[in-house]
Amino acid sequence: MRRTERLFALAEVLRGRRTGITAEALAERFGVTVRTIYRDLDALRDAHMPLAAERGRGGGYALDKSYSLPPVNFTAREAAVLVALGRHAVDMRLVPFEETLESALDKVRAALSTSAQRELVDRLKELKFFGIPQHPSKKAVRAALERAWFEQQPLRITYVDSQSIQTTRDIRIESVVMDRHDTRVHALDLGRGDRRTFRLDRIAKAVVITQSFVSSVNAAT
Repeated sequence: MRRTERLFALAEVLRGRRTGITAEALAERFGVTVRTIYRDLDALRDAHMPLAAERGRGGGYALDKSYSLPPVNFTAREAAVLVALGRHAVDMRLVPFEETLESALDKVRAALSTSAQRELVDRLKELKFFGIPQHPSKKAVRAALERAWFEQQPLRITYVDSQSIQTTRDIRIESVVMDRHDTRVHALDLGRGDRRTFRLDRIAKAVVITQSFVSSVNAAT
């Protein structure tokens, strides 16, 4: 995730909470160091976002209570169902686009008042889902897949087939199908000119093919 994208996502996380969140929790959420989070928080302050550090229960970094928030659109019970289903999708790896889903859930929380957020926490403790997770896939691969699909960009993947043979393919994603046990990517193989299906968990590496990426590859060769 690029820094600009992370700053926007960080702002949404903070907007989605009435209670504080620690720098350590934010660092774990975004997969960066605590020092990087401190720099990001300083950048948000420089952009005039009213951040404050709170102590005690629910302490951590939070927005000033007077900061304007969107109108309430969900009841606590509605939000609880949406958040619980979202968390279940993440835990079972049903949806590969984890960061986008987390961002959406943050916005659902942001629409709630303080009391409704507290009720949401209680309701979530009472909602449980169980199932068999899909095959695991790499976070960097999921992030590249998401970006390539939503931005309509080609993707260079390193794929390991059922015979453990590794190949590099340039593809353009046409659809993503999520089954009970695995996620399959239907794509046009740009090198071969035919359509192929790739299992997400067998993609060892993925990079979005942009002009800057092509230029860097050409410079290296």
